[in-house]
Amino acid sequence: MGRNFDLVAFDMDGVLFDHKSSWAWIHDQYGTDNKESFNAFIKGEIDEKEFMRRDIALWKGLDPNVSIQKLTKLFRNMPLYDGIQETVASLHWNDLKCVIVSGGVDIAANMICNEFGFDGAAANSLEADENGILTGEGIVNVDLADKGVKLREYIKEFNTARERTISIGNSYTDINMFKASGFSIAFNPIDEPTKLASDRILVAKSISDILDIIFDLEEQ
Repeated sequence: MGRNFDLVAFDMDGVLFDHKSSWAWIHDQYGTDNKESFNAFIKGEIDEKEFMRRDIALWKGLDPNVSIQKLTKLFRNMPLYDGIQETVASLHWNDLKCVIVSGGVDIAANMICNEFGFDGAAANSLEADENGILTGEGIVNVDLADKGVKLREYIKEFNTARERTISIGNSYTDINMFKASGFSIAFNPIDEPTKLASDRILVAKSISDILDIIFDLEEQ
């Protein structure tokens, strides 16, 4: 098989994690609702750091001692899409690197990365004190306004190029990641702009269905 690509970048929420977001997953477990701050963020009234701050404040309002350890337990039974293991193994077998680029919670991203053997994971962090208790602040490692920034860092790290990179996402926050790659797949896209910005649309129950698309591209 010919080698046209070196790197595949996956969004996490809605692509690997079968839920609208890892942030929403924590809200679901605590019974909190962040619609107000979400709408403020979408309208540009608050930035990403303030958005995270307000989310964390909702959890701390119910549990002042919410910690990294407690949240790790909440993510242990997170719903994942079928086929992640097969997908990573197949891509590695064909010498493609796999990374996660997500605006989600890094606890979940690191768990998925470690369990399935991704070559890297970037997501946003929750600041904690020496005992693991959340301070109330978030740390922006992946800018939702331009996830392409982090993807370009991975492209440089793995010594490849834009045209040899594939990105997979499901929402408008992935569009700049699409632009930073040579080929993009909208996996179960949730909005029209994402469909329009992608090179291929895939509606499927298993993430492993992307393999047919990628290996077809590799054979061209």
